[in-house]
Amino acid sequence: MVTSESDAARLNALGVVLVRADNPSPLTLSGTNTWVISRDPAWVVDPGPALASHLDRVAAVVSERGGLGGVALTHDHHDHSEAVGALRERLGGPLAGGRGAVDVLLVDGAHFGPLRALATPGHAPDHFAFLFGAACLTGDAVLGEGSVFLWPDPGALSGYLRALSRLREHAPQVLCPGHGRPVWAPDEKLGEYIAHRLQREQRLEAALAHGRRTTDELLDAAWADVGEGLRPLAAITLAAHLDKLGEEGRLPEGVQRPVVPARPE
Repeated sequence: MVTSESDAARLNALGVVLVRADNPSPLTLSGTNTWVISRDPAWVVDPGPALASHLDRVAAVVSERGGLGGVALTHDHHDHSEAVGALRERLGGPLAGGRGAVDVLLVDGAHFGPLRALATPGHAPDHFAFLFGAACLTGDAVLGEGSVFLWPDPGALSGYLRALSRLREHAPQVLCPGHGRPVWAPDEKLGEYIAHRLQREQRLEAALAHGRRTTDELLDAAWADVGEGLRPLAAITLAAHLDKLGEEGRLPEGVQRPVVPARPE
């Protein structure tokens, strides 16, 4: 079962079905969530990895709900988008996303079928969340558990904080994340996410005020709760935090910026 019977029933009442891929990992948690919304036709958000069993389950749900109207991507990272080609080859339908070879190029506020796109940069520059009735499909902007790592694009962290505040203003009944269980207390969750980022910033500023300048020193001070295996991702997020301080004229001289690897495609 991909989620509890209670969650499934509550989601179904909102016109939403969760199909979770069997690709668990420290980054994908219990697996990538594919969301099927509406009916006659149905629409798929984030087809997920190209696993045959997952594609079969998604196709079955779509068929039960009257066929495919289209496919939308919150962002094009492989764990969310790899199955796009195979799913469309099987079911057809246009593709909407924030970049790349899509039929509908999303912009903030755009509508795609019953979905309304809201730009939510931070984890990726092409990241969008989707509003559908009382539900908000958040991709990797908000997870069912834990926090997300941010990529240091220009203005990434500032844009991410604004996006979280905008999602909060829409007051959805449920957040449908890219990984993890549905979130039935959205206002609380979004508030926690905002507070978490600001707390990291405060720890970072305190470390800088005490003269810490190297990546390791700053991670030890502001990301001490992160395990060794996730430390490289924390370093990428550290770069986004340092960039925000720099954009605001609050970054001291001589701070080592983490080496950021090539962006994952």
